[in-house]
Amino acid sequence: MVRAVISEVPRTRHATGVAVTVDLVIFTIRADRLQVLLVERGKEPFLGRPALPGGYVRDGETLNDTALRELSEETGLDGRRLHLEQLKTYGDPGRDPRGRVITVAYLALVPNLSAPVAGTDARAASWIPVDSVDFGELAFDHAVILREALELARSQLEYTTVAAAFCVEPFSISDLRQVYEVVWGFSLDPSNFRRKVTGAENFLVPTGKRTVPEIGRPAALYRRGTAQLLFPPLMRSANISQVRTRGG
Repeated sequence: MVRAVISEVPRTRHATGVAVTVDLVIFTIRADRLQVLLVERGKEPFLGRPALPGGYVRDGETLNDTALRELSEETGLDGRRLHLEQLKTYGDPGRDPRGRVITVAYLALVPNLSAPVAGTDARAASWIPVDSVDFGELAFDHAVILREALELARSQLEYTTVAAAFCVEPFSISDLRQVYEVVWGFSLDPSNFRRKVTGAENFLVPTGKRTVPEIGRPAALYRRGTAQLLFPPLMRSANISQVRTRGG
């Protein structure tokens, strides 16, 4: 069960009166669509508006500590075992009507999760397909954060092995291809995709096992290899001409 809360703890302020928060962009793939975890704010400002989950940095916490705590509170997952990385720092003076608040956004990529449950400071929490998000309704500057996180996720699939973070091991080549198709928003040629990912250095490791489908041929199963960078890279521009567009 995924639990999502907006942490309303006393602000950590310096002499300048600046507060520091962490916001999380948590992507997963559910029902063949890229989805993001959003909460409905239960307090002002932006009462009732959708927002990214997050909270204030507590005294004695590092930014990574806060991100790991928030991810644990909002998904029940241990971020040390998932793909979690710092996206960017956002500090425009008017981004929060309560005062000067600087937020550090983190990107989390997780396998399919169950439906979320809202905490005490959020009216509701839910997985929302990214292509259904009303960006104009998002609280604070979360529309900017979400757009930049989405582009980062898409570009990282070209140069890194992060796509496997969406897959529950062991997984098939078809499972992995679905990740690329959902995140990029278009379909890929199965034969070309298989050739490229199996030829990439230390991207995939065969488990020696196969699926036993009710219909169709068994598929070989893999786990993620040790490589973090994808070599050779798998470029969107080299694949988009082959495909039909998906929603997203």
